[in-house]
Amino acid sequence: MLPYICEFVGTALLILLGAGVVANVNLTKSGMKGGGVVVITVAWGLAVMLPAFTFGAASGASFNPALTVALAVNGTFPWAMVPGYIIAQIAGAFVGASIVILLFKDHLDAEENPAVKLGVFCTSPSMPNLFRNFMSELVGTFVLVFTILGINQVPGIASGVDKLLVFGIIVSIGMSLGGLTGYAINPARDFGPRLAHFLLPIKGKGPSNFKYGLSVPFIAPYVGGILAVLLYKAIPWAQAAA
Repeated sequence: MLPYICEFVGTALLILLGAGVVANVNLTKSGMKGGGVVVITVAWGLAVMLPAFTFGAASGASFNPALTVALAVNGTFPWAMVPGYIIAQIAGAFVGASIVILLFKDHLDAEENPAVKLGVFCTSPSMPNLFRNFMSELVGTFVLVFTILGINQVPGIASGVDKLLVFGIIVSIGMSLGGLTGYAINPARDFGPRLAHFLLPIKGKGPSNFKYGLSVPFIAPYVGGILAVLLYKAIPWAQAAA
């Protein structure tokens, strides 16, 4: 039971900090309005790193259904635990987004642009193109999973340094690809907050755009993660070490 609880709480913390920085920087009445995309990108990296340090030993700190499935395909995570992990991750993301709604209620009420409200919680493409949007999320998740697996190629890595490297991975993906689709690279990160936006009362909110949410940020990360595992397993690492 402990791993599932840790995935739930860790994902809630991830979304609280991640969606929180978007609200902080983008909502019109926020005291940090205009902080910019660099603040958002670095803060999302920290939002992943902090719960990873806290819960890594207890659950593996996946917080991402696409990563969980990829690790199962890789043979390093039991398939029997995958459904429970995914449920915990999506539920945690919903709770994290709900806390953001509670904390930023006055600022959300004062925000006049429904697109800005939605952008606090979930992703959207800067230029809608289903194929390229899908490929952006696929490639971003491919990089995420492949490089996380690649940490295993660092000999004698000190405990905890791997979490710092994951921070670097998240920030790098965001700064290089984030302008395309918002780099969800995590089905729970997009779907849980999008569901909170849909179900919970937010003054003046527009549609939650599940047509995009269920076709790109929900599906593409699984494909990218699995492709990353297949390539990683196909590389003869042992021969390279020899």
